[in-house]
Amino acid sequence: MKKNLRSLFLGLLLSATALPSLSLAKTAPAEHPWWESATIYEIYPRSFQDTKASGTGDLKGITQRLDYLKSLGITAIWITPFYPSPGVDFGYDISNCEDVDPLYGNLKDFDNLLAEAKKRNIKIVIDVVLNQTSDKHPWFEESRKSRNNPKSDYYVWMDPKGFDKSGKPIPPNNWQNWFGHTAWTYDDQRKQFFYHDYAKEQPDLNWRNPAVKDAMFKMIRFWLDRGVDGIRLDSIFTIYEDPSFKDEPYLLDKNGNKTLDAFGETATSQVLQGYQPELHPLMRDLRKMFDSYPGSRALIGETYGMDIGGLDAWYGGKDHNELNLPMDVILGIQDQDNNFVHLDVSQWRKNLNDAVTKIHNSEPLLVIDNHDNLRADRFCAKDFGGKPFANCTDIQKMLATVLFASRSSVLMYYGDEIGMSTNTPQRVEDVRDPEGKAGWPKDKGRDAERTPMQWDTTLNAGFSKSPTTWLPVGASYTSVNVDAEEIDPNSMLNWYKNLISLKNNNLLFKYGSQEVIEGNNSQLLIFKRVLGNKKAIVINNFSGFAQKFDFDGQAKILTQSFVGNVKTVGGYLLPPYGAMILDLQ
Repeated sequence: MKKNLRSLFLGLLLSATALPSLSLAKTAPAEHPWWESATIYEIYPRSFQDTKASGTGDLKGITQRLDYLKSLGITAIWITPFYPSPGVDFGYDISNCEDVDPLYGNLKDFDNLLAEAKKRNIKIVIDVVLNQTSDKHPWFEESRKSRNNPKSDYYVWMDPKGFDKSGKPIPPNNWQNWFGHTAWTYDDQRKQFFYHDYAKEQPDLNWRNPAVKDAMFKMIRFWLDRGVDGIRLDSIFTIYEDPSFKDEPYLLDKNGNKTLDAFGETATSQVLQGYQPELHPLMRDLRKMFDSYPGSRALIGETYGMDIGGLDAWYGGKDHNELNLPMDVILGIQDQDNNFVHLDVSQWRKNLNDAVTKIHNSEPLLVIDNHDNLRADRFCAKDFGGKPFANCTDIQKMLATVLFASRSSVLMYYGDEIGMSTNTPQRVEDVRDPEGKAGWPKDKGRDAERTPMQWDTTLNAGFSKSPTTWLPVGASYTSVNVDAEEIDPNSMLNWYKNLISLKNNNLLFKYGSQEVIEGNNSQLLIFKRVLGNKKAIVINNFSGFAQKFDFDGQAKILTQSFVGNVKTVGGYLLPPYGAMILDLQ
């Protein structure tokens, strides 16, 4: 999915801490599905662990690291596409939806991963792409042959709008794809244009053809029957287009002039290329399928660009009959170049409150980063004065506290737990991502957040024994790695373990209600968790200066992200970007 969407999303749920607990339980009550208050750990398989010395990660590598994941305390793994693919969009251009690409292994390797994960009580969620296939998929190869073959209507085909003076066919409208330039490609064999919301090698399926729905539902059943615990639907909002195929509105500046996007094209709104009325009936049909399977199979969807009312609709509103977990809670503010998100506490406060008060008591899914969005150190890029932050680790610990101590489910990204940094290519020649190749230098693509996992200080940070890796290992690996942080009690890794343990083992943080509190200090993000007669309060300092939290009641410090005594007259003094959790006695 493209990084520069209508809005940068931020969602991540929490887990809990093996520190003093308010009330403990080894297992959740039977009425709670596994995905509620879960910690879902996203793995980009190309970059997690290579067992073949090929420079690219594989499924056996994930299996090899399951014990590490179990020690971290995660509930589930979300694995991005591992299906056969030409690799134009690194797996999101799929040529066979019911197999494993040899690059990653085979179906036997997947089944073994599934079995080994279940032994460790770790759930498996896979990525499913419904919007498009690869142009090498047998369906598309058949569809482009003629206008009357059995697969002719499996994709979105349209006649040219006309022909220019040189006889070149003109696209049907001004629609653009997410990787820049026109969303239409002319096929000489069929003498028509096909539509592609992403790269031209990723033609869009025609979901208004019932045969397409039947075929894709059959594919989903293939994986559910195999035993996966959930499915994440990629770019689900794009699978239907406005049937009128009229031109998109142009984006205008304050003077009414047309503007250019990151790819140098005249910018359009792209409002007609998704969010169509058919989406919600489709989600309800998918939900019925998932609910027919045992074990609370999770239906997760990538659903960007909605206000809180639109987000509520993805859940099914008061009926709760669509997605279990839509991926769209925006807690930060993205800058105009999509490079970082400001630490605007008022915006975080509002959106965190909306997430628990305006979605009919559905389970929020908060996300901070993933394979399409810059890593969490983007929050450290600049303050409002334009200067870089000096204490990025403190900021990341504080943000992790917000996310893990909130009422929500967490979607975290591999390497978050050690503070892996964004590694932006410095030359266009080094870019692998098609988005970055098209948008350089304004849009440098998504390679920056996809570099290999940093395990130790050996060759390639322990990721691969190959002389070269598909993307270079980040330069920080000599100090930012699992081995080094496991033995440092104040490391990011041990703070994550602390928070995940708190979420897993403390019922107050697992299932308690949440109230966002304004408080007297506008620089603090404060919220209360309540379960029966148990209460706790979470305080987060969003500023670069020490801030006082006024409190004169009885409390016990459950945990804090920093070292040192913070008790002061009439309350607590939090250091810059400090976070603490109080048990209210």
